[in-house]
Amino acid sequence: MTTARPAGPLLLGVRHHGPGSARAVRAALDAARPQAVLIEGPPEGDALLPLAADEQMRPPVALLAHAVDDPGRAAFWPLASFSPEWVAIRWALAHGVPVRFIDLPAAHSLAMAEEGERERRPEQDDERRPEQDAEPRPEQDDEPRPVPVDPIRVLAETAGYDDPERWWEDVVEHRVPGPPGAAATDPLAAFAALGEAMTALREVYGDGGHPRDAVREAYMRIQLRAARKEFGGAFAVVCGAWHVPALEARTTQTADRALLKGLPKVKAELTWVPWTHQRLARHSGYGAGIDSPGWYEHLFASPDRPVERWMTKVAGLLRDEDRFVSSAHVIEAVRLADTLAAMRGRPLAGLSETTDAVRAVMCEGSDVPLALVRDRLVVGVTLGEVPDTAPAVPLQRDLSRQQRTLRLKPEASERELELDLRKDTDAARSRLLHRLRLLGISWGEPAAGRGSTGTFRESWRLHWEPELYVRVAEAGVWGTTVLSAATARAESDALAATALAEVTALAERCLLAGLTEALPVVMRVLADRAALDADVGHLADALPALARTLRYGDVRATDTAALGEVAAGLAERICVGLPPACTGLDADGAAALRRQVDGVHTAIGLLAGAVPAVADGLRERWRSVLHRLTDRDTVAGVIRGRAARLLLDDGHLAQDEAARLMGLALSPGTPPADAAAWIEGFVGGAAGGGMLLVHDERLLALVDSWLTGVPAGTFTDVLPLLRRTFSAYEPGVRRTLGELVRRGPAAGTGQDTGAVPGRESTAPGFGPVLDAARADAVVPVLRLLLGLDAGTRAAETSEQHEERLGATG
Repeated sequence: MTTARPAGPLLLGVRHHGPGSARAVRAALDAARPQAVLIEGPPEGDALLPLAADEQMRPPVALLAHAVDDPGRAAFWPLASFSPEWVAIRWALAHGVPVRFIDLPAAHSLAMAEEGERERRPEQDDERRPEQDAEPRPEQDDEPRPVPVDPIRVLAETAGYDDPERWWEDVVEHRVPGPPGAAATDPLAAFAALGEAMTALREVYGDGGHPRDAVREAYMRIQLRAARKEFGGAFAVVCGAWHVPALEARTTQTADRALLKGLPKVKAELTWVPWTHQRLARHSGYGAGIDSPGWYEHLFASPDRPVERWMTKVAGLLRDEDRFVSSAHVIEAVRLADTLAAMRGRPLAGLSETTDAVRAVMCEGSDVPLALVRDRLVVGVTLGEVPDTAPAVPLQRDLSRQQRTLRLKPEASERELELDLRKDTDAARSRLLHRLRLLGISWGEPAAGRGSTGTFRESWRLHWEPELYVRVAEAGVWGTTVLSAATARAESDALAATALAEVTALAERCLLAGLTEALPVVMRVLADRAALDADVGHLADALPALARTLRYGDVRATDTAALGEVAAGLAERICVGLPPACTGLDADGAAALRRQVDGVHTAIGLLAGAVPAVADGLRERWRSVLHRLTDRDTVAGVIRGRAARLLLDDGHLAQDEAARLMGLALSPGTPPADAAAWIEGFVGGAAGGGMLLVHDERLLALVDSWLTGVPAGTFTDVLPLLRRTFSAYEPGVRRTLGELVRRGPAAGTGQDTGAVPGRESTAPGFGPVLDAARADAVVPVLRLLLGLDAGTRAAETSEQHEERLGATG
């Protein structure tokens, strides 16, 4: 039986991004053959619709609308191959009939968002209302907002389902064409039934808690009246099913225009941009009402035997990952999925059944390979394409040209890129990525390289996201090419910088990006800021970036002479001002300055190699500063310890002198907290700190003997600091240190290295264990000699000693 065609336009209420709705729309259009097709969407995009027929246009794609005066205020309307709107557009273009958008113009939507009303991206088809369109919805300033109604959930609960997604799949998405020769089904029956259901819901719930729908629906009714005058009733409307009752409602032109009166408006521009399946997925941040775009695309593209074809895809993916999956696995997985669907009363195995079957049969019950299936197939990594003829801002066109020239194709999936800057192409790629980062277009992020640590290699992690098109449009205010825009942005950032470290970091970025025209401005600002800033901490923060910049002169063929002069001047001022700045610091201030000392030490090493004229004098002055820091009791312990360690590593402090400094720092007269801070500075944080103790048992013995002498009341105070120091070591280093402490004095040396009391020792002159009774006998005499009162603690037992060693390890 065929449903009678109602007089007037053909209203096709759909769920966005639904393959079942898309198939039904195509069948309805084939049956009705309308003279025009009207679709929910911004009318400013009408001029872009013919591009949907271009061979280079491959969904998923999206209409991008942005305000001309503020490109950062933007909105997207995404479309996939299985979106009913996309199917309707393609059908109209293929049959040569007019196709238009009829929703509220983007000019109004963007302006409303600017005014502080409820801002939601147009493609954010409400997760609780997946059948509705997703225009931004305004907030009611002071009135309580009613809870939005989820029509799909209401209908699912009415049908006895507890999962609305499962209900929608059973009644819509799993509707497939019948076999050849079967009786044809009426393509309009589903739309009529869904329209009746939505009418009943809106009679009960009204606007469903979305008052802005009234404005949008008023605009759409006005467009329908205009279409009736042009086409009579022979046109079709593809819209969210929620809107169908409102479009059928009898209202007057005057009433509808009254709802639109006074709407704010901005100048907007639209274009097509590629989209991704990740962005169609609800969990990825831009909710579109679907969890599994890859699965839905498969259902749309494979109307016959979808489960069998899906299992074949999964098997191919797992085989590519070197997992053994045979044809027998595929057959068994299909059987299990069908069995589960029958047991659960479903007309066809859905995503839950196929996922359970894949987990049990192909993944051996593990969710690890199943996560790969979800990422690659259920969601998918598809990135759409748009033709070169699509409108774009000049900056986007220049970026696209460079991407083609440098063979850097944007990809939805994350990938690693290794660059050798000695090669022209790789050097150009590096400059492009650095320029984009300076413009706030984070297509690539520097990553830790797997190979050489030299300056001629770079590692990047690339990941293209649709939102970057908005960032490109925003950056268009700086220039029409990537080079000119990055140069203008760098000059502006330099003039606006308030901290010296910001300017030096910007100078480094300019050099990496090859912005030779921006460097003079940055250097002038840098010289001015450096001359006026007297804070040693600021100078210390600024110097490392400036020193790193000097390394790139050879490989990037950049003149860094001016940078070298400024850097050398900063280093001289740091050498003068650092010792006084290291006194009177609290724990946080000392830790911060210790990190700055490390950075300055590394920077001066780079400067000495990059500026030979000042190399010897600069190194000598810095060594003198470090020596002064190690000898001053007023300097924070963590800084004194770090200075001693830096001198030791560079060969300017003898092992005996290091042991002497440690002995002084750990002497009984030093407060335990200060001693622990010295230890952290000397053996903590820096690479090789643990190995220093492994290879110099004199230092290890000093640390061990100091630790065993920490008073019980103070031990818990220094324990966090000690644990932070020693927990940074590699497990193997910690294990070796424990074995050395357990062994005691160095075997075969005849030298007392401070063996751990209570442990076996192989050194001559020592017993195998501590005689605690004999040791305790001398305590009263020592107290008498030292003038200690009887309230002080006795010597520690060997058991306490072992316990403390375990607590700090």
